[in-house]
Amino acid sequence: MATKTTQSKKTTTKRRKRVANRNKKKLVIVESPSKAKTIGKYLGRTYKVVASLGHVRDLPKSRMGVEIDNNYQPDYISIRGKGDVIKELRRDARNAKAVYLASDPDREGEAIAWHVSNLLKMDDTAKNRVTFNEITKDAVKEAFKEPRAINMDLVDAQQARRVLDRLVGYSISPILWKKVKKGLSAGRVQSVALNLIIQREKEIRNFKPEEYWTIDAEFAKGSEQFKASFYGENGKKMALSNNDAVQAVLRKLDRQKMFNIDNVERKERRRQPQPPFTTSTMQQDANRCLKFRTRKTMMAAQQLYEGINIGEGAAVGLITYMRTDSTRIAGIAKHEASQFINEEYGAEYAATKPIKGKLPEGAQDAHEAIRPTSVFRTPAKMKKYLTPDQYKLYNLIWCRFVASQMTAEVIDTMTVTISQNNVNFRANGSKVKFKGFTKVYKRGTEKDNLLPNLEVGDQVRMVNDDPAQHFTQPPARFTEAALVKTLEENGVGRPSTYAPTLDTIQRRYYVRLVSRHFEPTELGEIVNDLIEKNFPEIVNVKFTADVEGDLDKIEEGKKEWVKVVDDFYRPFAKEVATAEEKVEKIPMKDELADINCDICGAPMVIRMGHYGKFIACSRFPECRNTKAIVKDTGITCPKCGQGNVVERKSKRNRTFYGCSRYPDCDFVSWDKPVGRNCPKDGHFLVEKKVKGGKQVICPNGDYEEEVQK
Repeated sequence: MATKTTQSKKTTTKRRKRVANRNKKKLVIVESPSKAKTIGKYLGRTYKVVASLGHVRDLPKSRMGVEIDNNYQPDYISIRGKGDVIKELRRDARNAKAVYLASDPDREGEAIAWHVSNLLKMDDTAKNRVTFNEITKDAVKEAFKEPRAINMDLVDAQQARRVLDRLVGYSISPILWKKVKKGLSAGRVQSVALNLIIQREKEIRNFKPEEYWTIDAEFAKGSEQFKASFYGENGKKMALSNNDAVQAVLRKLDRQKMFNIDNVERKERRRQPQPPFTTSTMQQDANRCLKFRTRKTMMAAQQLYEGINIGEGAAVGLITYMRTDSTRIAGIAKHEASQFINEEYGAEYAATKPIKGKLPEGAQDAHEAIRPTSVFRTPAKMKKYLTPDQYKLYNLIWCRFVASQMTAEVIDTMTVTISQNNVNFRANGSKVKFKGFTKVYKRGTEKDNLLPNLEVGDQVRMVNDDPAQHFTQPPARFTEAALVKTLEENGVGRPSTYAPTLDTIQRRYYVRLVSRHFEPTELGEIVNDLIEKNFPEIVNVKFTADVEGDLDKIEEGKKEWVKVVDDFYRPFAKEVATAEEKVEKIPMKDELADINCDICGAPMVIRMGHYGKFIACSRFPECRNTKAIVKDTGITCPKCGQGNVVERKSKRNRTFYGCSRYPDCDFVSWDKPVGRNCPKDGHFLVEKKVKGGKQVICPNGDYEEEVQK
């Protein structure tokens, strides 16, 4: 009897275990909660999708964390503050039927998957890695049909980058602390970016303008007038370097006589669309067209990729993966685009052979270009589901992709040569014959510039001439878009590195953005000078690009990561040792601020801080009194009427305006008050920068004055 009871209990226990196993869910680990939410709805109730909230392990911040004498093995530790996340991941993994790692499909994502796998003591060779280029229901479900093992070549490439950056940063930064000031840092890619900005600044300082002149003239055939510019003499192009040369030309002309049409050249020009966006070109266009900072662009793109609730029962990723250097497009996306263009615009607008973009040197072509996951989700349809920033970026991505699958813009051009006494003028006219891709993507669209119907042998009269003096201009300072383009063209950095690199050099106050252009600070020039003299390879564009090439070869399985790191570190370590001995301390002299401390009476001095210069008591640390450096606008505070409006800087180095009596008066404005009130409602007026100049407006929005150019 006892035996039967025992057997019955065992049977019941086994049955319960089988039921429990059947009820267990498959665990999917991604990086972000929004991505987890989107994917969870696609996979259904048999899956549990959780987020690791990015990396779970990293090198320690308090020390190098790389065992140089042990093949550069990294000493990874759990990231501070991630303890609860790691506990939950371990608990969920123990209770799961299976565990899948579905972080982003790039080096960083592969490294996150590997770190999670190690923490959960999973088998690295098991097929539990799932990747997808777009977060749509079909793409996600298809990806789970073919999981793979973690790609250790990708992991090693990311690990090599992390170790190299740590070796550079934790070797040079202590020297900067000792020789310049505490809190400074140096990085492998950021040092190149800083050096490019400073080299451009030196070009601007050393630039010597050269004088040149132009002669723009207005001609008429009957009642029709058109413009032409001086070209040269006797059919040869000629530069006008000074006013004497201009006057010599004008003396040869007789305004009372007719000018001859010597040549008329008519051509048809075709302007091809650009390929769809890569990470770099998206960042550049978002900066130029939308005035988005690089970090803002990537944040909005991440949200569009991870999923937006568009009223279809589940959130859906609106764009493909946003970190890519490829312009390749999947066949199904091309077919869908062709169908849309045929239906929406007509067959003549759909390209039979869409343009193929040229991959930059070193590009991996691992993912598609950035495109909408469905071209039928037009920006107009999606607008009500998106924030203003998300909509602007989605519209830019959608238009660029659709345009890339369309036919060329066709332009009729006309070049006319006009002469008198062997002096030649040229007029250029154009007319859009067929809009092609510009029907969708209007950036850079040409305006019609029509000329009269001129033929060889016709005669025209000169209505007036307008000589103008000009001077050559120095090269422009880098915008974020221009710097990203230069870094990419030189093979420095990769899609995932541009935003953090630009962010770092600004946070360290090595550069500042002035009117959307980078200007180096005094501190940035000191740091760059030290690195350039003592670590020339670190700021050498070609050397840094070669290192990036080596990282790509590690990813392709063609090089060992330890060998790449060792080849870099051995000569670098010698430079570090020499610099520690030979570099002399650079004194950061304090300037007198011409005021005394209102606490102890000692002279105040101007010092360099993390966010720029500030005023501090010269008796620091005995007296810790500090003040911000402010610029008095001379305008009375519109709120209290006692203090003056002063220009200040926020922690993000953004200019704002406040009352000099703060904190007694809390007046603050992002726009500069002009010292007048609105004639309609009495609110104070402010000055805003607008296209073409400045404009005085009422913040309440019901009064504005003409734009001051």
